Parts: sequence; structure tokens; C-alpha cells
Amino acid sequence: MLKKQHPISSPFDAFSTALDVVDGVDLSHKTAIVTGGYSGLGLETTRALCAAGADVIVPARDTLRAQEATKDLQRVECMHIDLSDATSIDEFANEVLATRKSIDLLINNAGVMATPLFRDAHGHEGQFSVNHLGHFRLTCALWPGLARRGARVISVSSRGHQISPVVFDDIDFRQRQYDKWLAYGQAKTANALFAVALDRRGANEGVRAYSLHPGQILTRLARHLSAEEVSGFDAYDNQGNPRIDPAAGLKTPQQGAATALWCATSSLLEGSGGLYCEDCNVAQIHEGEPGSPGVSQWAVDDEAAERLWNLSHEWTGNTLISLR
Repeated sequence: MLKKQHPISSPFDAFSTALDVVDGVDLSHKTAIVTGGYSGLGLETTRALCAAGADVIVPARDTLRAQEATKDLQRVECMHIDLSDATSIDEFANEVLATRKSIDLLINNAGVMATPLFRDAHGHEGQFSVNHLGHFRLTCALWPGLARRGARVISVSSRGHQISPVVFDDIDFRQRQYDKWLAYGQAKTANALFAVALDRRGANEGVRAYSLHPGQILTRLARHLSAEEVSGFDAYDNQGNPRIDPAAGLKTPQQGAATALWCATSSLLEGSGGLYCEDCNVAQIHEGEPGSPGVSQWAVDDEAAERLWNLSHEWTGNTLISLR
């Protein structure tokens, strides 16, 4: 996968917005699912997909809040899901597949960041469980619909993946002391590796997968951080307002949602997949200090991607089953 990680000629960049990317794109009669599509980047993603004519399903733990946030958007349906609960994921997927035979876009956007230690019902570390295992289960459960017309599956990762590879010997922090940033880093690495492994399995059925860094945007994702931690990211200007500098990665929510939309709709990506993207382009391999542009080699490594896929299958019991 390393040899494919090279920027291409894209008409968009760090300054582009989600609406810029979908301008002129017709998604009429297509179905998109956006996890967490009612808040922050997810809401901007939902808004842009609606503007392009798509029917959008927004899975959410709090459906009332999701309905309130999307009430002014047409063709949006909010449905309940808990990404830490396998039964909830299966119920959501079964309901979707019972009413919609095909799914054209799945944008795995929901997530948590730098939380205190929590575990799912199986004892797995919470950030890894929600950010990766939940979306692994969901993608597998929706596979018949995704494979029917050759969907694109987008995983919202983060430059935070540069903090840590997946530590296969102790993913769940049983032997090592819990560190919320190391846990977040390996979960975001897992998002990128998932795209690599999924694309390898889905390409023959026309399903392509991508992961991405959206930029640094102040959203509810940072709700577990202290004011001191947020200020350490240089996120505010001298007047206390969010600092916007797309060239330095500090974006508006509309700009932050652009790369996911580019991955979901760009014709420039036809015939390729498993790529990690940023600023509406394919990212280069990261070789600098943590926090600088690019993707770490450990996040697009084929062997690590296969190891993660096999472990995820072992832990969840899920796999890809097509109805073809």
C-alpha cells in the first residue's frame, strides 16, 4: 500500500469546503449512511450529501437530538444505534437492509477521543471498541447492501494515528498503564488499517474503501479535554475565537468535512482504494515530527491491516457476507 500513497492532481485543497466538493455532483436516488451525522463534521457531511440529492440515514445513540439537529434537511432519516453494542448494530443493519436493498456510501464518522478508561461489554478498551470495532461490525452487517452496487466506505481517521500503531500485544491496556492519547492513536491507526484490509476484500465486488484526516476542528469530539489541553493545540486566537488556518490544518467544520466528501464522490479515485487522504488529496507517507502532514507507514501496512482484520473477526464474529 505504501507505493500508492502519493498525492494526485486534485481541484480541491485544504481550503475547500464540503459544498465545494459536491458542487455539480448528482447523488439523486443514492443512499448514504453517516454515523454521527448530526453533530460537528458529521452534520456538515450530512448537509452536503443532502445538497447533492442523496437520501441520508443518520445512525445515532440519541435519536431525538439527531432529529432536532437535522430537522431542516430534506431526505434525512435518523435511526438508533449504539456502536458499542453488537445487538444494536445488528438491529440497525437489519432494519436498513429490509427497506433499502443497496447502500451507495457508508461514512464511518462517529467516534470518541481521549476519554477516561472505559470498556465495552466484552472488556475491550472503549476508544478502540467504538472507533474501530463498532464500525467493523457495522460495515460487515451492511455488506449485502454495500456490495450490491459497489459502494464507497469512508473511515474518518485522524492525524492522531501518528501517536501510536495498533499495539497488538496489549490493545486493551491490560498489561500497560492506560494512556488516553495512546488509546486514541491506536484507534485512529485501526481506522486507516481497516480501510486497507476492507478495500482488498471489496474491490472485486466494486466496493472501495478510504480513510482520512479531516483537519483540526473544534467540535464535541474534544469534550473530554480540559481547557488547558485544548489551548495546547493553539486552537484559539488572542480574542478567544477558534483559530482558522487551513494551511496549518486548523479548519472550519465545513472545511473539515470536505475530504470525506471528496473520498466519497471523486472520480479521480476510480479504480483505486485503501488510501489515506487529507486536504482533498491522497496523502504522502509521513516522515516528519508527529502532527505533521502525511500518513505513518504503520497505518497503511498490509501485514498490520490483515492482522487487525483477523483479530477483529475473532473478537466480533463478524465477516463479509454478500447476497450475490
